[in-house]
Amino acid sequence: MPSIVQTIHQPSSLRRPGAILLISCYELGHQPIGIAQPIAFLEQAGYLPAGLDIAVQNLDTQCIRRATFVGISVPMHTALRLGVRIAELVRTANASCHICFYGLYASINAKYLLSEVADSVVGGEYEVPLVSLIRALENGQAIEEIAGISSRGRIVGPYLKKMITPAPIGASQTVAGSGIPFPVSNRRHLPALDKYARLDENGAQRLVGYVEASRGCLHHCLHCPIVPVYEGRLFLIPKEAVLEDIRRQVDAGATHITFGDPDFFNGPGHSMEILRSMHAEFPRLTFDFTAKIEHLLKRQALLKELRALGCLFVISAVESFSDHVLERLAKGHTGADVVTAIGLLREAGIALRPSLVAFTPWTTLEDYLFMLSMVETHDLIDATDAVQFSIRLLIPPGSALLGTPHIPPLLGSLDQARFQYPWKHPDERMDQVHHAVLAIVEAAAEDERNSIETFDRILVAAYEMAGCRADSVPRAMSPRLARPKPPRLTEAWFCCAEPTAGQFKPLQINGEGEV
Repeated sequence: MPSIVQTIHQPSSLRRPGAILLISCYELGHQPIGIAQPIAFLEQAGYLPAGLDIAVQNLDTQCIRRATFVGISVPMHTALRLGVRIAELVRTANASCHICFYGLYASINAKYLLSEVADSVVGGEYEVPLVSLIRALENGQAIEEIAGISSRGRIVGPYLKKMITPAPIGASQTVAGSGIPFPVSNRRHLPALDKYARLDENGAQRLVGYVEASRGCLHHCLHCPIVPVYEGRLFLIPKEAVLEDIRRQVDAGATHITFGDPDFFNGPGHSMEILRSMHAEFPRLTFDFTAKIEHLLKRQALLKELRALGCLFVISAVESFSDHVLERLAKGHTGADVVTAIGLLREAGIALRPSLVAFTPWTTLEDYLFMLSMVETHDLIDATDAVQFSIRLLIPPGSALLGTPHIPPLLGSLDQARFQYPWKHPDERMDQVHHAVLAIVEAAAEDERNSIETFDRILVAAYEMAGCRADSVPRAMSPRLARPKPPRLTEAWFCCAEPTAGQFKPLQINGEGEV
């Protein structure tokens, strides 16, 4: 597998348009910040990178053949699975191209990626190392000593140096230790917002922008992929950079903003400052964000203000309604806390959209049925994307779960090609339910079935596995409330779900310039 260090001879070869190509594989239906932000850093350094989002664009082989450096953004499991296939296609079309994987899932899988498809890998706060890497390649220098860069000669951990230094009031913040201004995400060369997920509110659809106010997380939920990378660290994105990014997306047609922070309330002062400034400038702009249940309870005094500032819904990693499972995952909340949070949010006029880890080695069939009952009883069917009922616990390399006494008894050896440790449930019925529910969910996504019909099918499948006939399944469905469906984004797939066959299907090279 050739490396670009051996093939670049002209110092200007990385300065020509298209020599640097950054590829996004999947960002939950959003315009990808995983290439918008590094493009800004690279342009600031004098390069002319191109961006490609294979979630909405064809993988043009002519574009690949022109590239000297290809960076593949892998912020989540789904993106990594797709990214490896893309790297194989890139290597076929352009054998001498340098391939770099970067993002949350890059460094924890560095050994495998470097042995199979990558020339370099960078995790954590990747923008500064990417610029340093490209400068070294441009000048024909060895890359083994660059901070944060893993190569075939050296594997290092994620780059976790502080990204910004404090600045005097009115001055722009800079990248720590460099004096370089922190640039605003550059989205000029990305597909338009109308190519991405939209906000569906009362039957009307609106364009959605996407920003991050912070990265990393202060918490240590055992199953979370952020933990082995950031280890409890939090990095704030400068307020003015976030606000300017929002302005540009509003100019491009966005009337709703998704804050993609792992937890928006890790830095509540920073987050609220951004929201208040955003609302003062764009009083009709709405938004959503992600926060832990425990943060919603702790910050409940802010909920009414959040609604007044334009919050429509909050995504929260509920994961389970079983206290036993929640304890195993170290989630920091109980099933009762979830119910309390639902009530507080509804009182404030904000919808809760839960994410779930519906299948874990500790989830019993009774737990699964209880989860379905709670979703129905608390009128969360329309607020819960069907894929959530199929999510199976992912144990990636470096998972904090591997260091606990609760490691699944049926845990297999690392399946590196799938980037996880496989496990079987002690009750084989649970694995059978998972397969049945996954088939229902994928079919529903393909056929665009409504949430009620899909939920009913899942409910029947689970109860039949428990030995109940379909016509005797207990239902709490009859008194379903007649209020409008809660607002949602039209992209329902989930970051820790396996890619679907449909997501892999377009990645077949046809020899005619596109795949």
